[in-house]
Amino acid sequence: MPLSTHAAPFARLALANITREYPNFPAHLITSADERVEPRTLHPVFYGAYDWHSSAHMHWLLVRLLRRYGDTPALPGTAAAVDVLDRHLTPGNLAVEAAYLRDHPSFERPYGWAWLLALTAECRAYGGAAGARWAEALAPAAATVDRLLAGWLPKATYPVRHGNHPNSAFALGLALDSGELSATTERAVRERLLAWFADDHDAPAHWEPSGQDFLSPALTEADAMRRVLPREEFAPWLDRFLPALRTGAPCPPLDVPVVSDHADPQIGHLLGLTLSRAAALRSLADALPGGPVRDRLGAAADAHLAAGLPAVERGDFTTDHWLATFATLALEPGTDR
Repeated sequence: MPLSTHAAPFARLALANITREYPNFPAHLITSADERVEPRTLHPVFYGAYDWHSSAHMHWLLVRLLRRYGDTPALPGTAAAVDVLDRHLTPGNLAVEAAYLRDHPSFERPYGWAWLLALTAECRAYGGAAGARWAEALAPAAATVDRLLAGWLPKATYPVRHGNHPNSAFALGLALDSGELSATTERAVRERLLAWFADDHDAPAHWEPSGQDFLSPALTEADAMRRVLPREEFAPWLDRFLPALRTGAPCPPLDVPVVSDHADPQIGHLLGLTLSRAAALRSLADALPGGPVRDRLGAAADAHLAAGLPAVERGDFTTDHWLATFATLALEPGTDR
């Protein structure tokens, strides 16, 4: 099913969420009784969608849909969306966001950082006067993320491998995809991914999924290595990392997870897992030559997408504030995201 089929409802979800200040789950450390402030004061851009990172990627989603389908039959009447983005993505607002990142250097590391870079790239790709205006306003915050990332990587001795927001492979892969990193930082990212993962083999895929994963530790790592290994080296690496793909043995990351309670905020993460897996599986399949492994990955991608997509538009805030982003990645994996 093409993304165009979902463009209008996904855009409505994104627009509603980035302008909804409450409920809100701030990640701000309050150090005194005098420091209690409203989310919009701390974050004049990313105050909505429940938390900062979700707001960042729902902004990305809205710009992505405008770029792909704006003012077409798939997404008519985009003036309201452009107006909100014009109100949010201003130099003044983003100067506040950049200052907050500088003052709180571990805030949203690395997941939110990567989505801010992705948003900047999407605005640049949107083009025209509006896209240029938004990208220019975002540039100082993106440069701040670049510097923070460059400062953090030498200290990141070990990767975070679990399937939640701090996952190292997912965020660094998304950062590379953005094209917004300086040459020095991009080189550092690639070197760190290779240092962490190049020698990995026999991934403990039988441990997946954990009870609140929205990312697959094995598949996100493989998808990151797809980005940094030469094409001819990737298939042998994947064979060592997930040998069950070649042998035909059971491989749990290929099995659609059971989601027992869609409304539970943590169990509901598994809905996101179906969609993030779908995107990773499709990207991995596309990176391989034709054959049984590619076919197996493609079939698993289709099964995960079919399971996760119906959950995106449920009218339940626990998933409405973020899931459409991952549905978009699943519907358009590998397309200049």
